[in-house]
Amino acid sequence: MGTARTVQELFSLKGKTALITGGSRGLGLQMAEALGEQGARIVLSSRKQSDLDEAVAHLQSRGIDASAIAADLAKESAVTPLVDEALKRLGHIDILINNAGATWGAPAEDHPLDAWDKVMNLNIRSIFMLSQAVGKRSMIPRRSGRIINVASIAGLSGNAPGTMQTIAYNTSKAAVINFTRTLAGEWGVHGINVNAIAPGFFPSKMTKGILEHLGEEKLAKESPLQRIGDDEDLKGITLLFASDAGKHITGQTLAVDGGVSAV
Repeated sequence: MGTARTVQELFSLKGKTALITGGSRGLGLQMAEALGEQGARIVLSSRKQSDLDEAVAHLQSRGIDASAIAADLAKESAVTPLVDEALKRLGHIDILINNAGATWGAPAEDHPLDAWDKVMNLNIRSIFMLSQAVGKRSMIPRRSGRIINVASIAGLSGNAPGTMQTIAYNTSKAAVINFTRTLAGEWGVHGINVNAIAPGFFPSKMTKGILEHLGEEKLAKESPLQRIGDDEDLKGITLLFASDAGKHITGQTLAVDGGVSAV
């Protein structure tokens, strides 16, 4: 048996490459920071080029090798060009973070069908298409890869009365969790680990309305740790799932929510 690697070596991403969707701000940008700070070369994707330019400048200011590709992953036609360009820049993709997502608030009885389709197409259909493309073209041939899907604690339960009315979002995130388990079961033979992170409440563009409606203080009080997430709280789990420190972990979903889903 060879010499065991140090913890620092296990968590290193030096020489690794990563594609991160929804990477221009919020949770996606935080995850990009985590991977880049450990040595990975990063390609970000989101819809708006201006947001991406800002994010790339931010990452580069921290010494991270980063670039960006604008793509609307709600559209099937966007997937192949995104993977083509990412592979052209990176050579191969070691780590794929599926973070792009959308939500919609409406009572179930009045939820518009086109809004249901919009949420489902971005939150789960695009994850399937992108994982399939990256898997076939880079990870399966190389017999190595890490896929990290961003779910939500909304995929673990329903909504308490008087809080949110997000049936499509909750349903899509529950689908992400079982997609993660199923893909992990199929692709383990190819040396690919597939895991999911289920964040609780973090300040972001998506949660802004919810935080304003329910109140950050109230949400914090419902958490055993008496706080909501911050701009560091996803970094540790992202790094664990992306690195060799987590090489024997697959098919798992970890809630990062201050304990909300545990009580």
